[in-house]
Amino acid sequence: MIAHPSLLQIVDAALHEDLGRGDITTEACVPADAVARTQMVAREELVWCGADVVTQVYARIDPSVATHPLGPEGARVSAGTALMEIHGSARSVLMGERVALNFVQRMSAVATITRTCVDALPPGSHTRITDTRKTTPGLRALERYAVRVGGGHNHREDLAAAVLIKDNHIAAAGSVRHAIDQARARAPHTARITCEVDTLEQLEEALAARADVVMLDNFSDEALARGVEAALGKALIEVSGGITPDRVRKLSEAGADVISIGALTHSAGSVDIGLDWTTS
Repeated sequence: MIAHPSLLQIVDAALHEDLGRGDITTEACVPADAVARTQMVAREELVWCGADVVTQVYARIDPSVATHPLGPEGARVSAGTALMEIHGSARSVLMGERVALNFVQRMSAVATITRTCVDALPPGSHTRITDTRKTTPGLRALERYAVRVGGGHNHREDLAAAVLIKDNHIAAAGSVRHAIDQARARAPHTARITCEVDTLEQLEEALAARADVVMLDNFSDEALARGVEAALGKALIEVSGGITPDRVRKLSEAGADVISIGALTHSAGSVDIGLDWTTS
């Protein structure tokens, strides 16, 4: 279940974009009393995500349309699997078809790539796979939900959620040490201080300034091993930058506590899901 106050706003914006001036094709071709029985069907292997959003799409168009998920979200399904039944006014079903599919194709893609990365962790690993703020504008709540469905975790929700000092903060502040000292002086006592570093020298400075979390960004395997050795027991170790599923196991075994992957959302694309008319 997606419990987020912006869900209806997201759905309404998408419906307004597609249906704001009506649907002249459906209204011209389909009788007002026609009834549709349809199924959403996976056209490829994927991790299913987005049933709640489909239900909200049709609730906003026509509350009499019935939506029934046919399996749990987070399940990996094969091509040809029926994911959800949608029954009701044919006009209403057709009017919501593209918006509903756009949502589940995107959300299922995010869940699928997340599951691939989570499955790449070695057995018994304590490492967390997390997303980043590199989300589609306006769709962050849905994409972050899809990451959780895929078995991943969420990074900070927004800029007010946590202190995360990045390269441009360091450039503006003048040094790693000064940025961390200023953050500690001004941030709430409940906030951890994370500092992104891209060299071993910056890492030494961040550890000396007592950063709670060090983010090793775009480190080579050799530098990463040295960085983990230096930070072990002194700070939580996060690894980021150019992460692929092939590197996940190696990074976890090297000692990463967190692997943050922007590609979970910014490069997920869409999977292929269709809406098929049925006779039963």
